[in-house]
Amino acid sequence: MRAFKRIIVLLAVILAALSCSTTRVLQDGQYRLAKNKITVSNDKTFNTGSLDAYLKQKPNSYFIFGWNPFLNVYNWSNGKGKGWDKFVQKIGVAPVVYESDLVDATIENIENRLEYLGYYGSSVESRINVKKKRVYVNYDITLGKRFPVKDIEIVLPEDSTFTKDFIRDTASMLIQPGDFLSEDILEKETVRSSAVMKNLGYFEFNKNHFFFEADTLSIPDTALLKMTINEYTRNETPEEAHPISKFYFNDVTISYPKTLKIREKVLNDLNTIKPGDIYSSDVVNNTYSRLSALRVFSSVNIGMTPVDSNKVNCTINLSQSKPQGFKLNLEASSNSTGLFGISPQLSYYHKNIFRGGEWLNLSFMGNFQFKFNDDIRSNEFGVSAGLSFPKFLLLPYRYFNESIPRTDINLSYNYQSRPEYTRNIISTSYGYNGNVRNRFFYQVYPLQLNIVRLFDLDDSFYKNLANDPFLRNAYQDHFDLGSGGTFYYTTNPESIPKTSYHYARLQVDIAGNLLSAFKRVMNKDADGAGMIWNTPFSQFIRGEITLGKTWIWGKNSGQSIATRLVAGAGHAYGNSHALPFEKHFYAGGASSLRGWQARTVGPGTSQRDTTFVIPNQAGDMRLEANIEYRFKMFWKVAGALFVDAGNIWTLKEDPSAENSGALFKWNTLGESIAANWGAGIRLDFDFLLLRLDLGLKVHDPAREQKWVGPDQWFRRDGFALHFGVGYPF
Repeated sequence: MRAFKRIIVLLAVILAALSCSTTRVLQDGQYRLAKNKITVSNDKTFNTGSLDAYLKQKPNSYFIFGWNPFLNVYNWSNGKGKGWDKFVQKIGVAPVVYESDLVDATIENIENRLEYLGYYGSSVESRINVKKKRVYVNYDITLGKRFPVKDIEIVLPEDSTFTKDFIRDTASMLIQPGDFLSEDILEKETVRSSAVMKNLGYFEFNKNHFFFEADTLSIPDTALLKMTINEYTRNETPEEAHPISKFYFNDVTISYPKTLKIREKVLNDLNTIKPGDIYSSDVVNNTYSRLSALRVFSSVNIGMTPVDSNKVNCTINLSQSKPQGFKLNLEASSNSTGLFGISPQLSYYHKNIFRGGEWLNLSFMGNFQFKFNDDIRSNEFGVSAGLSFPKFLLLPYRYFNESIPRTDINLSYNYQSRPEYTRNIISTSYGYNGNVRNRFFYQVYPLQLNIVRLFDLDDSFYKNLANDPFLRNAYQDHFDLGSGGTFYYTTNPESIPKTSYHYARLQVDIAGNLLSAFKRVMNKDADGAGMIWNTPFSQFIRGEITLGKTWIWGKNSGQSIATRLVAGAGHAYGNSHALPFEKHFYAGGASSLRGWQARTVGPGTSQRDTTFVIPNQAGDMRLEANIEYRFKMFWKVAGALFVDAGNIWTLKEDPSAENSGALFKWNTLGESIAANWGAGIRLDFDFLLLRLDLGLKVHDPAREQKWVGPDQWFRRDGFALHFGVGYPF
């Protein structure tokens, strides 16, 4: 209880320090803008959030239940303007000072926006409430009248090819009879329609060729819309009119620096813009996407220049990017038992190794677990090489549009030395990767091969293997030959998304089915398993699905809530009685349950397997859920609050274990869930994010008393500290 009381006292002191006034630095006559509120009196379904962008002045952003501690920190200023003031002003956030003139400007902004949306004659009034030195502004809106479109008259140039093409597209118009009239929908239609017509070859056609007239008087409460397509634009006079005609590509030139070593045939094959073809914006965009996908160029610029009434010259300018470089990734963790883990990874890449957009990747990784002043440790080293070609089998480029699938060849070697054993893994794979419309990404490997050998088995570990058939089958030499794939969909493919998005990822591995057809002619081991090179081959299926959604709000507030759900399971059959140990699931670590180190959770409610000196808990199944609240603090520093929950389980009952709790059962699911909460701090440099997360256990299924109270959080085995690069999910 003493530790718990100390925590309460510490929190009380922090809250007291941060409860300093948020208006103390304001001058006489100044007020802090505390809140804006928009209400609509005559339409409860109207989305008032769509008007936030038109507020001329916004209050300070808030987080942690409407509280911004850095606003309090700023008010620690003593007014002397020296070192202390500069310090607190640097890490704090200045209060937004209320300006009455901006309220009037906001009212005008909102009224203009509502008229643009088709609410004619709307009224906006403000109500100002002052409490102490805080101002609360209410914008009360009465929406104006809306006019449904009764009929649409379309006036086109005299009979021409353009007229026929335009009429064929009218069924796709965004505005139809019965819709409400608005400048917003008309603007969107001009953009849509002009894009369609450009794609059909009408290079010079654009949204300024559209002219609209709306009659709201002839028939009360409705609008008669007239849409005219003129052969001159809004910036021209009728005397400057000329027929809207189709254009054709004329000369096509590709230019790039002499220092860029790339085969011209590759560029010509990727270029879909061909002299004599009808102009098409899709063709131009496809060429841009194909050239950009090589990742050899820092920029791809495609320019069009009309040369007569129906021809355009095309110039493709390519700028060279850095062809090669290094990447460093690092994760580290520690817990209250004194176990440290460090996982560095260094990668070298070359994006044009054979002068045809071929990617070479060389990677070196390590994973070290140890305790200071203790000889027991685990060391893992790995090296891998990957080569990716911008081709799919032997099919020529012309069979693909905006995205060119790539062919990948990978080879890797992994060495691990643990107190219980030493293992070697040689892996190779052959497959393809690509994307569809930059939303759906895939990696398909028809061939995956793993050869695993174990050496130097510890005597006690070997005895445990002999007594435990499940461990024996998981920890033995084996030969995996199969297929696999990863399929990923996202609504925002940016590396650092600025808007809300969601994603789904599916990973599947299947091994041994092809080899099982030849099992009859193979040599067998003592258990009757077919062998290749005196090694049993593995037969299993394994899958994992990840679903995630991140909500991002506030243009500059840096606030977001990220969620993730992971479910995976594997099943051994045929020639195998257990999944190979490298295909097992594990939980805990910098990107999993952060109250635990990697491989220290589960399975189920079972105790830690003492067969392993350094924890190596694994299972056939995994369930995990995470939620994280992220917010800006000051400068490049951001914070996070998170909750993680989940575990791993076995799917086959282990006859050698008596009531171990490792087996997945629905009736014990609740008590077998491990859960933690925690806080993190991040340094966000846009191109690089460094994070430090402290996870505190809340529910530990391996304990007799499963709920972990605050008085135990900072005791032995009550927390874990993780360092990582990039977001955990």
